[in-house]
Amino acid sequence: MKALVFTGPGVVEVLDMPDVIAGTDEVVVHVDRAGICGSELHGIATPGFRVPPLIMGHEFVGHTSDGRRVAVNPLVTCGTCDMCLSGKTQACRSRSLLGVHRAGGFAERVVVPTSSLHDLPDGIDFDRAALIEPVANAVHAWSLAGNPRGQRIGVIGCGPIGLACLEVALHESASSVACADLSIDRRAVAESIGAQVVGESLEGEFDVIFDAVGSSTTRLASVEHLVPGGVTVWLGLASSETGFDATHIVRFEKIIRGSFAYSDADFAHAIDMAKDLDLSWWTTYELDEGATIFNALMNGQTTPIKALLRP
Repeated sequence: MKALVFTGPGVVEVLDMPDVIAGTDEVVVHVDRAGICGSELHGIATPGFRVPPLIMGHEFVGHTSDGRRVAVNPLVTCGTCDMCLSGKTQACRSRSLLGVHRAGGFAERVVVPTSSLHDLPDGIDFDRAALIEPVANAVHAWSLAGNPRGQRIGVIGCGPIGLACLEVALHESASSVACADLSIDRRAVAESIGAQVVGESLEGEFDVIFDAVGSSTTRLASVEHLVPGGVTVWLGLASSETGFDATHIVRFEKIIRGSFAYSDADFAHAIDMAKDLDLSWWTTYELDEGATIFNALMNGQTTPIKALLRP
């Protein structure tokens, strides 16, 4: 079968790979769309979390051999630890991720646990469905922020996760949403979706801020622009640095929440919500074009915002 393979530092190649065989409690998914994630663009620069050779791709949808249309929750959990038993599967103590710890969706076919499958509604096509995983991240972050309906929301970063946070905030009736990004093209998309204010940086104060970048600069901004007692949710992983004076958090009782992935319930909620969101910010490419578009994005190209590969 054909697959886009991470073969070395900063290198991905379309290769012919051995076909897959499902084991016990597994199923073969024929991939219809797989999204390129910013974490993959950063992650292959210095192998470590992802070890080559590896078929990446944790954002994918497809169908089974019997015609079942499915979205795949790529988070594989043990189901028995205290976190799993409490419903916080995203914090499973022995979690693994399809496309990181085992082969993912940048291929014609992939083996996944049967428990990872979610049926797709008939009214959603594969392009839109391929954005369910980013939306699930935003659904989870919104929950961590306390479901802040009617509040002032700031979003830093207008890539896929930031735009998903914008869309979820609008869907859940935020009083206003302001978005910040250095890219004029991405700011234009945020404005077209419904952000009331867009700019290179946030201005003023917000009840909740979602940082979808994760640099020391954006983390500082996410804290500085909060009202006293406000909440910032960090989704971005661009850097390990914080960049702010921690005593400011104490003096103004600001809250920082880390957000990693989503629970299975969040993922299911994202599927239900996806049909009602804009989600018009994808561009689809053939898998053969995968290495070319991957390299362009890795080298700083800001469009497309979300590249989908079609095996």
